[in-house]
Amino acid sequence: MNSPINVAITGAAGQIGYSLLFRVASGAIFGPEQPVQLNLIEIPPALDALKGVVMELDDCAFPLLKGVVATADLNEGFRDVNWALLVGSVPRKAGMERGDLLGINGKIFIGQGQAIEKNAASDVRILVIGNPCNTNCLIAMNNARSIPRDRWFAMTRLDENRAKAQLAQKAGVEVTEVTNMTIWGNHSATQYPDFYNARINGKSA
Repeated sequence: MNSPINVAITGAAGQIGYSLLFRVASGAIFGPEQPVQLNLIEIPPALDALKGVVMELDDCAFPLLKGVVATADLNEGFRDVNWALLVGSVPRKAGMERGDLLGINGKIFIGQGQAIEKNAASDVRILVIGNPCNTNCLIAMNNARSIPRDRWFAMTRLDENRAKAQLAQKAGVEVTEVTNMTIWGNHSATQYPDFYNARINGKSA
């Protein structure tokens, strides 16, 4: 059995975080031989809900789950983590401009980047999921400058999947036959699906 890795998940009591952390604890993400310690991070108003999530994890008795920390303290949450999954962000609400959303989430990801810089393990890798994930990733990365840039990832999988599905429909093939699809930009009207390097059945699209 491998040594445990420390995994931080922000927004852990939210819908996406909640569905993700059980996969991490069960071995579906890091593998059936990889024990994990979970650091679950939430905002103070959601801590009671997070306690309920921890109780559910206890009920599951996952063999690979070696411990759980539930906290609203970023320094505690990111301490010695090998993976930081930044799920939590403020969603866009009715009447809210994208600039407003960036202003709110920017402050969140500044703090998270600084806390990761200060507390994370030297081999930490960061996956940003909270939208707009490209910009949020850049903001956090610029506040954790000692961490190499090739350890930062922004997950625009929804947009990639949509582009692959549309290309597959256009070509009359299964979506699994479309590969190397590239998406540039945030989840917005200025996003650019780039199929220059895309391939269908191994051939140029």
